[in-house]
Amino acid sequence: MPGKKASRASTSAFQQVQRQARTLLINLRKEIRVKESILSKLREEEERLGSLIGGAGSGAGSKAVSSGPRGRVNWRNVLIALPKQFKAADVRNVRGLKGKRPSEIFAAITRWIDAGAAKRKARGVYERV
Repeated sequence: MPGKKASRASTSAFQQVQRQARTLLINLRKEIRVKESILSKLREEEERLGSLIGGAGSGAGSKAVSSGPRGRVNWRNVLIALPKQFKAADVRNVRGLKGKRPSEIFAAITRWIDAGAAKRKARGVYERV
C-alpha cells in the first residue's frame, strides 16, 4: 500500500504548510494592528500640532483640503497656491481637487472674480489680483 503512505505524507506536508501560513497570517494581522495604532497616534499628534499653529488650512503654506479625505476645501488657499495667471486645469491640479466636478471649480473661479480676488484675462485664462 505505498499509495496511502505517500498520500498521508503529502497531506501532512500540506497541513504543515497550512499551519505555517496560518501562523504567518496571525503575525501579520498583529503587525498591522500595531502599525495602525502607531499611525493613529501620529495623526493625533499632527492634529494637536496643527491646532497649536492655528488649525489645519489656516495659512498660505497649508494644504487646500482639511485633514479628512472628504474635507471642505479652503478655496482661498487654493487661489494662493495657483500661479499668477492660471486656467481651470491648473485649479484641478491643486492637491485634493482631482475629483472635483468642473461646475465646482468654475463656481469657485466665479466667486473669486466676484470678490475681486481674480479677474478674467481671456477666455479660459484668469489672473490673481
